[in-house]
Amino acid sequence: MFLAETIAGEYCTLSPEESRHCISVLRHVRGDTVTIFDRHGATGAATIVDSNPNRCRLEIISTGRARTRSGRLHVAIAPVKSAERFEWFVEKAVEIGIEEITPVVCERSERRTLKMERIEKIVVSAMKQSLNLWFPRINPLVEFPKFIGGSGGSGTKCIAHCEEKTTTLHAAIDAASEALILIGPEGDFSPREIDAGIAAGFVPVTLGTSRLRTETAGVAACAAFLIVNC
Repeated sequence: MFLAETIAGEYCTLSPEESRHCISVLRHVRGDTVTIFDRHGATGAATIVDSNPNRCRLEIISTGRARTRSGRLHVAIAPVKSAERFEWFVEKAVEIGIEEITPVVCERSERRTLKMERIEKIVVSAMKQSLNLWFPRINPLVEFPKFIGGSGGSGTKCIAHCEEKTTTLHAAIDAASEALILIGPEGDFSPREIDAGIAAGFVPVTLGTSRLRTETAGVAACAAFLIVNC
């Protein structure tokens, strides 16, 4: 299965990276039929007509659409100090099924940069593994106040933090077809950020009695949304 920039017309060309994977790694040759998908939910079958390992050209023989998911989940999460742990969250969130991820820089954030090109590669790999072929939107890093100020729109909005609260995430998103869930950094949101989130319409929620790492909380939020929307 390979990512194509677009599935339209009679032919398409794979990127250099996807071409190398197809031809040099998996040893496909001219005449082989492969499965392709793009960033917009299109899928297809195609035959290799030029097995160039840097620019593999395909003839599209059939097209379709990726299976749809019920509900739309957006997780806004503070990147953790370990880049590998944040990348693990991205991988698992895509495998479970997520439509949008926004990395948010908070007052207590220890990481304020991300390698977005590497994250996109992880997204593509997770899509292939899970067959969730709707490409999620990965937004650039944004400061917490700016994100909160622009977080309007439809759907349920939740902020998960460690201070005292009574609403469970499951109860808050029960039957919600669209949800935005805020996950804080190591050390949690600051009191000022919690107050700002609530003032902006975010429901304060708990993910249970265990104290979770940031990336674990993000995956737990994805799983909870999947359960109520499967």
